[in-house]
Amino acid sequence: MAIAKQEGNFRTQEFILNMGPQHPSTHGVYRAILTLDGEYVVDLENVIGYLHRGIEKLAESRTYTQFIPYTDRMDYLAGMLNNWGYVMTVEKALGLEIPERAEYIRIIVGELQRIASHLVMVASMALDMNGYTAWMYAFYDREKILDLFEMICGSRLTTSFMRVGGVPNDIPEGFLPKLEEFLKEFPKRLDDFDNVITGNEIFIKRTKGIAPIDGETALDYGLTGPNLRASGVNFDLRKVRPYSIYDRFDFEVPVGTNGDNFDRYNMRMLEMRQSLRIIRQAVDNLPEGSIMAKVPKVLRIPAGETYGHIEGAKGILGFYLVSDGGTKPYRIHVHAPSFVNLGIYPYMAKGTMLQDAIASLASIDIVLGEVDR
Repeated sequence: MAIAKQEGNFRTQEFILNMGPQHPSTHGVYRAILTLDGEYVVDLENVIGYLHRGIEKLAESRTYTQFIPYTDRMDYLAGMLNNWGYVMTVEKALGLEIPERAEYIRIIVGELQRIASHLVMVASMALDMNGYTAWMYAFYDREKILDLFEMICGSRLTTSFMRVGGVPNDIPEGFLPKLEEFLKEFPKRLDDFDNVITGNEIFIKRTKGIAPIDGETALDYGLTGPNLRASGVNFDLRKVRPYSIYDRFDFEVPVGTNGDNFDRYNMRMLEMRQSLRIIRQAVDNLPEGSIMAKVPKVLRIPAGETYGHIEGAKGILGFYLVSDGGTKPYRIHVHAPSFVNLGIYPYMAKGTMLQDAIASLASIDIVLGEVDR
């Protein structure tokens, strides 16, 4: 549809254009209704819901343990972290104490998952700006992490690894040597990414100063995770409200200055280096012992409400759990960072060129499985 308007002696038209719901640049089954003046975005409307599967409702007819595999079907690029956030909420409701070795294993696989998720973001953002080489670089290293996941739980994507009370499998033979190999090689690969992407003149020109978000606006929209920190707000749950055993680890929280597309990209690059620091410390201090707490075969949570959250790869991932004292959740609601972060996209896109709006969508790193869940 075209909307005519008069500007001085010129008559221009604004076009309404659909981007999606089936489009490679939308990163899933997502639709943006764009109002364009030439190549400039005048307005943008988010349209979601195409992938809705009712996962939160399904929880009401599943036991607490049976619901674990549903969590990694939300953000399927960060399954380990989804599992962790959910089981930790159930453990909080039950008042369980998790064995030391299980906590360390969770830290290792959780930070590996954070790196794998960030690699997809970096690759996708580069590809949206026609950087095919960078895409292949990042996915090559992500495969190394998925190989490690396959060793420890038999799955690469939908891991379903965590259990209420710990983890089901101890570290298998050969896992630690392969992890050591990754820890040794990956920093050099990150240097390669910096050479190919971060220092690339075209990439810098296409991202610096584009779609900036100041800290106050980021907080108003409820942004969390790397997108919030890119806007200069130093907030990371692992530091501010440490859960699990994160208070034992020495790492830094990268914080941006401009809140633009470049800073959002760079947060992921810097965070991957910090995740490596955490994994290194976890491996060096990995204790012996049990990997599961004593948990009843049939879980019954006392009636009441519980909220648990973790620092997910895309922001704060929270689970609000209501129990009526039975073996199944009465209600579950997920605070999904992809859903919340997508809300600021129209604000980012307005006034930018269409090709920059596509890069802006990549910079907030959404997964539609989590948006629509």
